[in-house]
Amino acid sequence: MNSIVKSLTRESRRLGASPWDLAMVTWVPLLAVALMWWVFSAGLPRHLPVGVVDADQSSLSRQLVRMLDATPGLRVTRHHANHAEAERALRNVQVYAVITVPRDFARTVKEGHATQVTLLHNAQLGTHSGVLQRDVRAVVGTLSAGIEMAARNRRGERAQAVHVSMEPIHTQMVALFNVSSNYEQFLGAALIPALLHILAMTAGAWAVGRELRDRTVGEWLGSGGLPNIAGALIGKLALPWASLTLVGLLALVGITWGRGWHPPGNLWWVAAALALLMAVSLMAGAALAGITRSLRTALSGTGFFAAPAFAFSGVAFPLAGMPGSARAWAEAMPFTHYIRLQIEQLQMGAPLATSVSTMVALMIATAVLWLVGALALSVAHRSPHTWGSR
Repeated sequence: MNSIVKSLTRESRRLGASPWDLAMVTWVPLLAVALMWWVFSAGLPRHLPVGVVDADQSSLSRQLVRMLDATPGLRVTRHHANHAEAERALRNVQVYAVITVPRDFARTVKEGHATQVTLLHNAQLGTHSGVLQRDVRAVVGTLSAGIEMAARNRRGERAQAVHVSMEPIHTQMVALFNVSSNYEQFLGAALIPALLHILAMTAGAWAVGRELRDRTVGEWLGSGGLPNIAGALIGKLALPWASLTLVGLLALVGITWGRGWHPPGNLWWVAAALALLMAVSLMAGAALAGITRSLRTALSGTGFFAAPAFAFSGVAFPLAGMPGSARAWAEAMPFTHYIRLQIEQLQMGAPLATSVSTMVALMIATAVLWLVGALALSVAHRSPHTWGSR
């Protein structure tokens, strides 16, 4: 206990004397999280700019354009005279898509023949492309169905019979979780802990690696001994843990209750898991610094391990679709397990028993990394000639 208090006091003095070190575990993470929240605060992509090439210029084509402009996901911002002009606008990202209405569009429809509206879009921009395809399909389907139903009504068919004959079999799609497809609740809520995971691992590597770089390990650890070193490690990481955990909890409460979103699961369970994620991240960075005995190598290692954590977490790309080696790598990362728990509680309202194994795994990982870091520092303490490596 004495070693914990001494290390904590020493670290608080060091942070007080170094404004930039203090900033990296206080207002800089808070600012980064606020920026991340602001990016996704709109929740849903709206009014994506699109262009139209209306080669028909009929009342029906103008009705189609008005309906497209009225959809929430897109906005008609440009009317192009020809395809070359539309292609330039698309390549310069002045618009995200171009809708082409062919010549004789209205006459072909009135004659009872099929025609088509062409959507040119950049599928590389997956979110934009998905929103645009959904809204254009909905508009064209609505207009087409209205025309067909009007024609059949004029021929004497009843409205109910027309509806059944046009769609004898239909699909019922029920969204169980995140019904509104809110990107703030889905993507923003996942990226914020991913960012804090990177910052926490970096803070752990910096706190321990700096002692090695400045050759102050002996001053920090004193006489050594594994129990004393283990306590000193806890004291050194206690303040960064408290600060980053507080930032994470503020973000968690702000993006849920602060935005009027009351998750179906247990928010406090997620808060506890977030605190454990910060602990395991700090211990991982500290252990890496102790093993490598180099601040530069430790910081490089944190970037290698922490930066791709979100990409391998299964949020952006499903784990089931990854090769075996990639999935094994993903399962070895603590963020993968944390974000699964967060989705279970914030989105799915899963029973707490479902998430107990994740909590236990995070606690075990924290304890193991603490022991590894203490052992590595114990070895380093007995080898002063290795101190000072950058």
